[in-house]
Amino acid sequence: MSDAWIVPGWPAPANVKALSTTRAGGLGVAPFDSLNLGTHVGDDPATVAANRARLRALLPAEPCWLNQVHGTAVVDLATYGGVPDADAAVSRQPGAVCVVMTADCLPVLLCDRAGTVVGAAHAGWRGLQGGVIEATVRAMDVPAGELMAWLGPAIGPEAFEVGDEVRAAFVADDSAAAAAFRPAGPAGKWLADLYLLARQRLAALGVAGVYGGDACTFTEAARFFSYRRDGRTGRMASLVWLA
Repeated sequence: MSDAWIVPGWPAPANVKALSTTRAGGLGVAPFDSLNLGTHVGDDPATVAANRARLRALLPAEPCWLNQVHGTAVVDLATYGGVPDADAAVSRQPGAVCVVMTADCLPVLLCDRAGTVVGAAHAGWRGLQGGVIEATVRAMDVPAGELMAWLGPAIGPEAFEVGDEVRAAFVADDSAAAAAFRPAGPAGKWLADLYLLARQRLAALGVAGVYGGDACTFTEAARFFSYRRDGRTGRMASLVWLA
């Protein structure tokens, strides 16, 4: 593992390639130090372009960037054009790179065991509760039992404080989601486990092989950007493609 990126620890087929960037290895200055890949956060555009060029050198093509809106829309890269409003992408084309950007939200990478399709989803609490993982699995169009998932760096269960309304939304969908929330200090506040919520959603779909989910963007300040921690900050990318 390079300091600048993480290679997922999942038993994906040899033709499935994936990586997740950290904040290291770029050219940016505080608060975007240093590998900010987001063009929408107020960083110098030339610096972001140079950082994206560094990332591009690791990839078979320019990533198919999305304008993420905390929704559930999924883009098939076979019809990709412009920068669509979407929070997930799938691809069956070798060399087409799915990408999602995060700085606390959960990036979910998916592939099938035969190495014929890949997907990436941006799962903040709104998208996760709204069904972005389910929509991505549907778009991949293979039996869920043939899929595996990797949960990239997100805000951890000791740091993600939410209100009653967030817990209520998840529990209304599935009473088992209550296990992913425990009381925080203030009344009406809860510590939420995004990783567990994602694992529950994947298990309900029939996706048995789920890996990752052991980082915390909020507490690991030297390694990751965190919007919840810093407000004005950069964005990391999680990417998956077929070779």
